[in-house]
Amino acid sequence: MSEKNRIGIKVRTIRESRKLSIEDVSERTNLSVTSIESIEKGELIPGLTPLIKIARVLGVRLGTFMDDQEDLGPVVSRSGSKSEQTVTRFSDRNNAASSDLDFYGLAQNKADRHMEPFIIDINPASEEEVKLSTHEGEEFIYVLEGEVEIRYGKDTYELNVGDSIYYDSIVAHHVHSHGEKPAKILAVIYTPA
Repeated sequence: MSEKNRIGIKVRTIRESRKLSIEDVSERTNLSVTSIESIEKGELIPGLTPLIKIARVLGVRLGTFMDDQEDLGPVVSRSGSKSEQTVTRFSDRNNAASSDLDFYGLAQNKADRHMEPFIIDINPASEEEVKLSTHEGEEFIYVLEGEVEIRYGKDTYELNVGDSIYYDSIVAHHVHSHGEKPAKILAVIYTPA
């Protein structure tokens, strides 16, 4: 199974277990039926905002789409472990076939968590105009490698290695590498229950 299909299969399985049609999810998320079908089939690499909307409609955490099994105790992520090797890809471009952001979960399988910590590889931005996203919650970003640019509302912030930013996700924002080189960040995303 390709990495693109990983999330799509989970979305479909959870949607079907909730006895919801694609049309029901479309109506409640304000996403098109075609977009939801493409996500479920793994034909489209989704953005974070649509997935958060889908998760809320399905009554699950965002991380549920990335988890294999849940653990009630602490979850330790070791360097080079499976969780660091398992990637979930996202894109904020329309009809993206390649990813802008490769997410490596650091708390996969932690039951009932409210925060989603990730190491994220940020691929160089394409020439296509970025779409700002908004969703409930907060985000913390710490730059590990490269240079990162964050558009937040009408402002733009350039961060270098060792810099960090904490912001409210409800404000339109976009995270991408600055320049033509990739970057790597530690990000913690909080979405209220």
